[in-house]
Amino acid sequence: MTLSSTDDQTMTQRQLESTLWAAANALRGPVDPGDFKAYVFPVMFFKWISDTWDYWHAKAVEEWGEQLTDEIENEDYQPFVIPDGCHWADVHNTAVNVGVKLNSTLQKIEQANPELVGVFGDVNWANKDRLPETALVALLDTFHGVRLDPDHVKGDMLGAAYEYLLREFAEASGKKAGEFFTPRHVVHLLVKILDPQPGDHIVDPACGSGGMLVETINSVKESGGDPRTLRLHGQEVNLTTSAIAKMNLYLHGLKDFTIRRGDTFSEPRFVTKGKLDKFDVVIANPPFSLQNWGAAKWSNDPHGRAFCGVPPAKNGDFAWIQHMIATMREDTGRVGVVMPHGVLFRGGKEGEIRRCLLEDKDYLEAVIGLPNNLFYSTSIPVALLIFRKTKPADRAGKVLFVDASARFQAGKNQNSMSDADIEAIHAAYARGEDIDGEEGLHLRLVDMAEIADNGYDLNIGRYITTEAAVEVDVEAALAAYHDARAELRAAERVLDEKLKAAGFGA
Repeated sequence: MTLSSTDDQTMTQRQLESTLWAAANALRGPVDPGDFKAYVFPVMFFKWISDTWDYWHAKAVEEWGEQLTDEIENEDYQPFVIPDGCHWADVHNTAVNVGVKLNSTLQKIEQANPELVGVFGDVNWANKDRLPETALVALLDTFHGVRLDPDHVKGDMLGAAYEYLLREFAEASGKKAGEFFTPRHVVHLLVKILDPQPGDHIVDPACGSGGMLVETINSVKESGGDPRTLRLHGQEVNLTTSAIAKMNLYLHGLKDFTIRRGDTFSEPRFVTKGKLDKFDVVIANPPFSLQNWGAAKWSNDPHGRAFCGVPPAKNGDFAWIQHMIATMREDTGRVGVVMPHGVLFRGGKEGEIRRCLLEDKDYLEAVIGLPNNLFYSTSIPVALLIFRKTKPADRAGKVLFVDASARFQAGKNQNSMSDADIEAIHAAYARGEDIDGEEGLHLRLVDMAEIADNGYDLNIGRYITTEAAVEVDVEAALAAYHDARAELRAAERVLDEKLKAAGFGA
């Protein structure tokens, strides 16, 4: 059911969320739930742009009357240009071939606003086999009944509703949607630990829908700083998801940001004169244990990201970690990344990279083990790894281990962390003191010599004996196993060729 909003009525958050979910329901049947986002978000964004334009046009007319010119309006009032014939009403009033009209309209809006290029994604709205016109009309009708201008949608309501839809899509479609959505409580904790400051340059090299970047804005606001001084950057390989990230940031009221599309490993997009750009904060929840990530090119990586070695070809976890560390600024640089527990203990190439990061570089400041079943895409427990280019003096040559596996609120499908859980975990990290299991937390600051004695194994259970047995990271363990098998087969082929060359065998 669509909830209408009158000219003098501000929508409540619940009304807005109900309306947006009704838009998704209009697509049920012909569209897979995992693809809802590709259709709902561009239409919502188009409605917001059009309603916002109407709002500011009325303000301009009220203040200038007959003296108003297009130049004055576009320069002083309008955040975006909408060409003639490309307003919401022009599309909604179209009787036949609505998809063709919508395609043309969105293309013209992008052409008139270079900063919006790619923001609407790549849906072919005219493809009636993929999206029947009846479903498209129903989708448009759902949004037609609401006003998304500043008078009717206050503050950050649109941004919050946007995150509501991301969450609902993840729940509806499971792993497929979960790949681009990090639970907000995890994002909030990681950003709180990294403590972004006014003026910081921040990047997410696997930005997904942009939630990490949005949270840095919220963090600076809450601490009394001016978020407009932040410089936000993100890279995302998926076209639809990169478009979603742009929409998300715009809908949260942000303008000074850069989202670029491309493969972070083969085509890092934040490069100046052949060198990687450096950032104060580097934050990400990248795809876990990514296979076929491009290891062959990293042995001669022009950006020097394999400074501790080339990760296994079938597991890109340490490629993400090394890329992020390589983009830290001197002195101020800090990295926060979500990783599976397998990165803490897997051997082979990863073991050597881990040794280098610890012994040679001393970049790793903290390992924070989170509760299991927090994510839509996996039920395994994860850890936050915190790196700093320059660690505090009292943590140099040491690593802080925090077991926060008991700090969660049980849920039907996924567990979550409350504000109290987040505050407790952050306080444990910030203090770095052993609080003897108070409030379900255990932690210990460990000397590098002890870690070396354990073969640079970072499994939390080695250093905090009260920790519950860590669940095996099955996916990561299998990736390491298959990588080792591949190396064994390669060695066997080389041996076989040498034996044949020496006259042995058939």
